Amino acid sequence: MKIMIRYTACVLMAFLLGTLTSAAQSKSSYTGTINVNPVRVLQAGKTLYVEMDIVLDHVKVKSAGAVDIIPRLVSSSDTLELPKVSLKGRNEYLTYERVLSLMSSSERSAYPAHYQVVRNVKAENQTIEYRYTLPFEAWMAEAYLDVQKDECGCGEVAWMEVETIDTVKLDFIPVPYRVVPHLAYVQPVPEPIKNREKQVEAFLDFEVNQTYIQPEYMNNPVELAKIRAMIDELHVDHDITINRLDLIGYASPEGSLAGNKRLSEGRALALKNYLARRYSFAPSLYHIVFGGENWEGLRKALANLDVTYKIAVESIIDNYDGQERKERLMKLQGGVPYRYLLRNVYPGLRVAICKVEYHVKNFNVEEAKEIIKVRPQNLSLNEMYLVANTYPNGSREFINVFETAVRLFPEDDVAKLNAAIAALSRGDTETAGQFLAQVKHQELPEYANAAGVLALLKGDYDAAERFLQAASDAGLEVAGKNLEELGKKKANDQEMKSRVIYK
Repeated sequence: MKIMIRYTACVLMAFLLGTLTSAAQSKSSYTGTINVNPVRVLQAGKTLYVEMDIVLDHVKVKSAGAVDIIPRLVSSSDTLELPKVSLKGRNEYLTYERVLSLMSSSERSAYPAHYQVVRNVKAENQTIEYRYTLPFEAWMAEAYLDVQKDECGCGEVAWMEVETIDTVKLDFIPVPYRVVPHLAYVQPVPEPIKNREKQVEAFLDFEVNQTYIQPEYMNNPVELAKIRAMIDELHVDHDITINRLDLIGYASPEGSLAGNKRLSEGRALALKNYLARRYSFAPSLYHIVFGGENWEGLRKALANLDVTYKIAVESIIDNYDGQERKERLMKLQGGVPYRYLLRNVYPGLRVAICKVEYHVKNFNVEEAKEIIKVRPQNLSLNEMYLVANTYPNGSREFINVFETAVRLFPEDDVAKLNAAIAALSRGDTETAGQFLAQVKHQELPEYANAAGVLALLKGDYDAAERFLQAASDAGLEVAGKNLEELGKKKANDQEMKSRVIYK
């Protein structure tokens, strides 16, 4: 029985549609005006967005009439019909609902889906916003969108009004602009005479109240070997001239100052005699110096001790001097701390320092290029700068020179600034920031330029502009180029932000 009813309904629908088709051929099924205005037909990524407005100007569909508005994508090779908008009069809409209600679930799922079905029974103004997305396929790149108006519902293209609406636009996806930094290194001031010094500490062991060095006594072989290694390295280098050897003796702060001075100077003299037997330096090069009682060494040793009386001992060192300091230290907590220090800390305070002052010959650029490979410590900062500039700016060899320079001159502002600039040239903003933060004197325009580039690379455009403008105002030409890079990066960021992201 149900099958019979459904069959009858379908026959009735076919009859009605046939009647409407015949009527539509002779007379319009609606009054008013239908206009289709394009919004966009845009590919973005893997999606195509079809957007248009269907404007109904006092449109009224006759009771038994219908108008289908059918968007299509058309190319030379393919055509794709998109879901349609259907305007239906009163009776036509009821017939449509009746037909749907009689469909089975499988029939309904196979029935072409409408974008929207509008029951249009009175003349009115209305805008239907058509917003549809579908997967983008390669053939759509050259397609255009048109719209068919089917007033008969028969699907006969020859009887339809067809209007071309828009062509597919391919999305332009902005690529983040990569800043090209323009960097300026600072040439260090040349050194007419390259004076240098090097020193080593030795903890020599002497028998009680003795000033004679026994080379094999206790730990003396190791400590003396440290001194000899330093002197040998300098002595065999033909580019170095040794000018002075200071032998500085420090005493542990027990006993009298006069006794400590005698022992300290005697032990420094013993070290001088030990070295004189092994090297041919002129006697005038040796200088014996009494460094004093080693209170500073005691303070450093306390920092590494985990004892309850540490603060009390430091307070005595800070607030007293001379013999009173020693007596208060000996009496502290019944002498327990003093006995511990005397036994475990004071021997390490009896240190001898051998300091060598020397100068290094100056090198031309070709000589310096060879020296930097084997003894870079013999070059001045200026010589290293000249070597760097024999390589292409920004090359690995170029950067290596500045990284070597800051290792050998870690306290020099120019070395730190140039190392920061070298780090920027390879995009290492973290290292560059660390070196720039260590530069004490920041007046140079090259510093402002480097700080501006760092800020630019990190996205702080306000700081970048301040630094770069200051460098440009100081006459640094590359800063102007970096300001141009800043302008390009800001414009690119704005383009990236203003791009509509479709969901």
